[in-house]
Amino acid sequence: MKTTRVKTMLSAALLALMAASTMASAKEWTTIRIGVDPTYPPFESIAKDGTVVGFDVDLGNAICEKLKAKCVWVQSSFDGLIPGLQARKFDVILSSMAANAKRREQIDFTDRLYRNQTRLIAKDSAHLLPEASKLAGKRVAVEQGTVQETYAREKWASSGVEVVAYPSYDQAYSDLTAGRVDAVLMDAVQGKLGFLATPAGKGFSFAGDVVYDAKIMGDGDAAGVRKSEPQLRDALNGAIAELLKDGTYRKIEAKYFDFDMYGK
Repeated sequence: MKTTRVKTMLSAALLALMAASTMASAKEWTTIRIGVDPTYPPFESIAKDGTVVGFDVDLGNAICEKLKAKCVWVQSSFDGLIPGLQARKFDVILSSMAANAKRREQIDFTDRLYRNQTRLIAKDSAHLLPEASKLAGKRVAVEQGTVQETYAREKWASSGVEVVAYPSYDQAYSDLTAGRVDAVLMDAVQGKLGFLATPAGKGFSFAGDVVYDAKIMGDGDAAGVRKSEPQLRDALNGAIAELLKDGTYRKIEAKYFDFDMYGK
């Protein structure tokens, strides 16, 4: 009798804990705070009214809609995104972040959202190539905390290439056009639409082929989450799968690109 009563009490306590856990999870996902560096048009930028807009933002809002949650966008420098996530300033990173091995040591990632390419931008008359021997003695701009910075430092710096890190690519563009740096290593899509397609990009172009290293750059960009929250990661993965299946992803993609961003 006593044993039965104890079992009953334990079962009730266990059910209460499970219910509380479920309620906490549901409450937490009612609002999802998303960290973003809004200096990467067309992926993320700030509109005239002060709101954050772009491809990643539309994807994030669509994911939140699938989860019946409200997206709250929290601005951060790119190199502050992982520390900010770990400090619980936001719940998710969605900011053109490559899910590479080094970052996976610190945080977890969802399934792939898209693939981006890395390329070098330089003045047409410079005739540069993305090779250490061709860049020796040159100054190459990168954004702080990016895979491009890691690549340039690991592959080129020892050959006499000066790697100059900037808080945002806007400043790198300015120094490139002013001749204070010789080239910029960056995401190809952002470089094309955010610089080369603008009046400031006249006389500049991609130099050489795509730059890639699987270890440094990973296999595509994804949303970052804390390792302690696999349930949130799985929920995001479910929403991403739905966006791909029901055509929502392609509708969002078509607003910004005339080619396949998701990749194979």
